[in-house]
Amino acid sequence: MHKERRHYTIRARVTEFLLPPIEDGLVLGRHSPIGHVAVSRALGLLSVTPFEHVQVDDDVIGDILVRSAILRKVTAPQLRYFVLSSIKPFMGPEEIIQLNIDVEISLEKEV
Repeated sequence: MHKERRHYTIRARVTEFLLPPIEDGLVLGRHSPIGHVAVSRALGLLSVTPFEHVQVDDDVIGDILVRSAILRKVTAPQLRYFVLSSIKPFMGPEEIIQLNIDVEISLEKEV
């Protein structure tokens, strides 16, 4: 007679679900599985933080969704240039990349 023994272990990593689930922005590849309209609608339901759409005419990157507060610090063309020159080399047209953006502004005024 053989005794059968079973042992089960369940492990879980638990973290807080933050709203919105996107910190500062998303870069949507041209062929990403979801478009900027659907992501914008989802963000509108999940968060009170306003996000803005920055259109990109590129073979890899289709759109950028970014917190409105970021666009008060940098212009849409500046952000577009940064994404195309710095992020595009690391992504494919089917990907969605999350952005955590730190903008530092140095001001000096002689009075």
